[in-house]
Amino acid sequence: MKKYQNVSLVDLPLSPYDIIIVFKEKDGTENIIRAQVKTATKSINFVGGSRGGVDRTYKSGIKEYVQSTAHSDVIIGVHPLDKDSFELYFVPTALVEELNQKSISINKIEELKNNYYILENCKDRDLVVTECKKFGIL
Repeated sequence: MKKYQNVSLVDLPLSPYDIIIVFKEKDGTENIIRAQVKTATKSINFVGGSRGGVDRTYKSGIKEYVQSTAHSDVIIGVHPLDKDSFELYFVPTALVEELNQKSISINKIEELKNNYYILENCKDRDLVVTECKKFGIL
């Protein structure tokens, strides 16, 4: 994410997103993208609101939900290649809403791998749908 310079972790435990990416548009305005980060070994899970792994804690009143444009703008699936390298899958939440499912195999979204054009335009639903139809995802 060094490409954008202005990237920050969100330190709010109940936030539906993990990272904020801010970059300048050509017209000088700022574009702020809310990103949820997920591990992507074979698939990317679109469900939020629960914890997994050793740091799992259960809190009453917290409900599971499927990521949507109300929660974040993009899900970043981090696919580890080895100890020091990885690939990033940029899945706009507009696409998640169109798919209407709880996860997707990374094999089905190969065209979203390291696709910074999709990341930068993740809030443009028409562009996301058009591109994902071309890619055969929709």
